[in-house]
Amino acid sequence: MLLSRSVAASAVPMPDWSAGGDLAAVVAELGRRPALVSFEPTRALRERLAEVATAGGFVLHAGDCAEMFAEVSPGLVARKVAQLTELAAILADVRDPLGTVVVGRIAGQFAKPRSYPTEAVADGSHVPIYMGDAVNGLAATPLARTPQAGRLLLAYDKSAEVLGHLAAARTPHPVFTSHEALLHPYEEPLVRPAGIAGAVYASSAHLLWVGDRTRQADGPHVALAARVANPVAVKLGPSARPEDVAALVEALDPGREPGRLTFVARLGIGRVAESLPGLLTAARDSGARPLWLCDPMHGNTGRHDGYKIRVVDHVIAEARSFVRVARYHGVRPAGLHLEITPDDVVECLDHAERSLPSIDPTRYRTGCDPRLNPEQARRVVTAFAEELAR
Repeated sequence: MLLSRSVAASAVPMPDWSAGGDLAAVVAELGRRPALVSFEPTRALRERLAEVATAGGFVLHAGDCAEMFAEVSPGLVARKVAQLTELAAILADVRDPLGTVVVGRIAGQFAKPRSYPTEAVADGSHVPIYMGDAVNGLAATPLARTPQAGRLLLAYDKSAEVLGHLAAARTPHPVFTSHEALLHPYEEPLVRPAGIAGAVYASSAHLLWVGDRTRQADGPHVALAARVANPVAVKLGPSARPEDVAALVEALDPGREPGRLTFVARLGIGRVAESLPGLLTAARDSGARPLWLCDPMHGNTGRHDGYKIRVVDHVIAEARSFVRVARYHGVRPAGLHLEITPDDVVECLDHAERSLPSIDPTRYRTGCDPRLNPEQARRVVTAFAEELAR
């Protein structure tokens, strides 16, 4: 088995790099490379998020489930930017004078946490699970699935390439970059001085988030996020409890600074009314002013025809419920966190019908989780905006 559990503080398998090259040499090389993003736009994002937390505006945080090395190109980046810009304009129609902050799951979202270390293949054998191009390959063979340390350098190169394409794209909205801070051998050597009295920042992206499965307040992923001056986010799934929120506030936002911390609720359509109020109250009682975003996708994942799917009607229902519950409890819903693509894929189904159509494999192309296609993404953001406007 080529994936192992890290220390008990992490709830997901972490890569075992021992069979795939000299990890220490790769880490040293990353430490010598230039910062991918500078601190000034990172600080600018934190300031914009502080405005959203205290004065108004919204956040659209969206992009690929998992970026793929082979798909990095100026054309695809331009289409991603165009899609983000279009969706941000829908939120802008809510008539909030402070507009929409656009954060892409882009230029670094090359790793994915997985629940299990292996998966079964057609012959009944098991291979290590795919954890994103920064770790191993998508092909379901033992060789392709062996974690390779050199892929971390490729992740850096591809992130730099995407950042170059973003700089060349013309858009009315700056697109800030983000990814899940999953791989310590990648993130740690890219921590750089922020130029402020001993502060450091993560130069791999403008914003990093900690996933629902690695959000233990005393765990290594939260410890990394606590060290850096970037704005940070934490996903909160169905198992999140009010005491978890209080501990995360204490670890990540001890100064109670607006713009520092964002919570992303990913609860599932049937759990918002039950679970969200306690989480909101715990954050408020701590004295913090985090932003609250809705991820209506991850709690609504199922299977059909052998594929992972999400139903857009369920996604919309959770987004609407999030707005209503947050407002009822005196918390401003600040935006959405979505997995989307500008490609015309069929990975999410529009409606939950008794007789669902078969999945066209040529139009199911995600590396991991199902993404909204352009029309579906418009439906979800429009529904969210309509609920905000009520």
